[in-house]
Amino acid sequence: MDKTNENISKETLHEYEVTEDQTFEGLGLDARLIRALLKKGVEKPTPIQQVAIPLILEGKDVVARAKTGSGKTFAYLLPLLQKLFTNTVQRKKLSPNAFILVPTRELCQQVYAEVSSLIELCRVQLKAVQLTSNMKASDLRTAMTGPPDVLISTPACIAKCLSTGVLKSTSFNGSLETLVLDEADLLLSYGYENDIKAFSAHVPRSCQCLLMSATSSADVDKLKKLILHNPFILTLPELGNQKDEIIPKNVQQFWISCPAHDKLLYILALLKLGLVQKKVLIFTNSIDMSFRLKLFLEKFGIKSAVLNAELPQNSRLHILEEFNAGLFDYLIATDDSHMKEKDEATKENNGEMRTSKKHVKQKLDSEFGVVRGIDFKNVYTVINFEMPQSVAGYVHRIGRTGRAYNSGSSISLVSTDEMETLDEIKSFVGDDENDGSNTIAEFPLLTKNAVESLRYRAEDVAKSVTKIAVRESRAQDLRNEILNSEKLKAHFESNPRDLDLLKHDKVLSKNAPPSHLRDVPEYLVDKSTKEASEMVKLARDAMGNNNRSRGSKRKKFRKGGDPLKAISAKGPKKPHRGDGHKRRKKNEV
Repeated sequence: MDKTNENISKETLHEYEVTEDQTFEGLGLDARLIRALLKKGVEKPTPIQQVAIPLILEGKDVVARAKTGSGKTFAYLLPLLQKLFTNTVQRKKLSPNAFILVPTRELCQQVYAEVSSLIELCRVQLKAVQLTSNMKASDLRTAMTGPPDVLISTPACIAKCLSTGVLKSTSFNGSLETLVLDEADLLLSYGYENDIKAFSAHVPRSCQCLLMSATSSADVDKLKKLILHNPFILTLPELGNQKDEIIPKNVQQFWISCPAHDKLLYILALLKLGLVQKKVLIFTNSIDMSFRLKLFLEKFGIKSAVLNAELPQNSRLHILEEFNAGLFDYLIATDDSHMKEKDEATKENNGEMRTSKKHVKQKLDSEFGVVRGIDFKNVYTVINFEMPQSVAGYVHRIGRTGRAYNSGSSISLVSTDEMETLDEIKSFVGDDENDGSNTIAEFPLLTKNAVESLRYRAEDVAKSVTKIAVRESRAQDLRNEILNSEKLKAHFESNPRDLDLLKHDKVLSKNAPPSHLRDVPEYLVDKSTKEASEMVKLARDAMGNNNRSRGSKRKKFRKGGDPLKAISAKGPKKPHRGDGHKRRKKNEV
């Protein structure tokens, strides 16, 4: 970054101070948008919104870096829509006036849902569309009829539209007013560099460009040079007197040292003995490991669903909806952001076409990412069953909990080979045991005796989860989801309530799980583990999780304390009923 940008960054932070009593009215937002926000339960702007909204309304190019769940989406959507509210008569409509580029289809859908909701609540005549690269050319042309005011898409789909003539580059001059690159730090890592370069050549210099990111990286710097002109750099190093931590203090971080071959045993102990707060999001590094873990947990009566890039998009969206609604408590997500499996799939498609069709792998969706761009709701615990491949991957995984300043916790199972990665993570997040800031501590509730009491059962079951069983269950799950996604799509469009009949946490094992493995005998659980499990249950009850009934939509819970913080000699404190529930939905975007 050059000196000019550094000076601009300092001036911006000094001029726009972050205050607790700031309002959307004070930021200059349109009254219609403010009313829409109130209907959505959003009353006050977050720090990033306080700083970014005035600058964007002034027409400045902005690079905004803020942690996950800090409100970056509204930070650019609100001023973008306000600009579209004004001067609608004089505006040219040869192409969309605003482009929002995102790295994944799931994030594309979420941004589209927010834009559509705001437009509907404001009762203005604006049109927003979302495009995906799997749409037919005829569908793309139909969607672009008008043309729309706001276009949300992945860079690959924009490139497809330009190559097929759905979008005319000559129409951008005078029409394209705002370009947003959301999750900018992921756009290049997802392989969109050539698509973005091709598109940026047609972006008029008068277009306002915005980059939103959770982290700073070389990819973000590259996009800045490619797209922006003398941008305002907003890193928000301090908000008032509080530091903007990489991992917020409302998220407790823990780790457990265990051999790689014992990870199944350790996660069984955590889940079966009730030592973690639900809902739980479990990360693995490969699809095979996700299914191995699912099959293993099934044997002990623990139902879970698997989310990965191999599944059809409709299935992924429905899995996410069911998990967010509370229809199951454990979701195993494959984090293949390191691109290994995608590279292997590409090699197979290009260099091994002579192999038998029986051995051709399902092509992975390059526009899907589970670590970023998916809005997991009410996740209290993130478990790293396998450590991420990078420090950034750890930060993004942990960002799935503690969203919108709610409490959460993370637990990482760390083998000997992964200790170096843990040390890098500790150093990066500013782990300092002296002042207790962002300390990744050893998990205190799981004792050695508790683990060993389950070893015989766990090792016996693990032997039955063979590579063949994993391969067969993976193929079965894919067949089921393709059937659900394709053949029933038309039916579900007419009968949306029938979606509840689909369950993604079905048992994949050929044989029914043995009944004696569903419960842990009393004699296997030591006294300290019983006490820890009871305290976690009490903390869960205090937060209202016991009011949920399976098969029904999960209600919004009021904000409560962290389950692990609640463990003390005094016991958990009962939160006040009056002030937690209303704050639950605020600033989730």
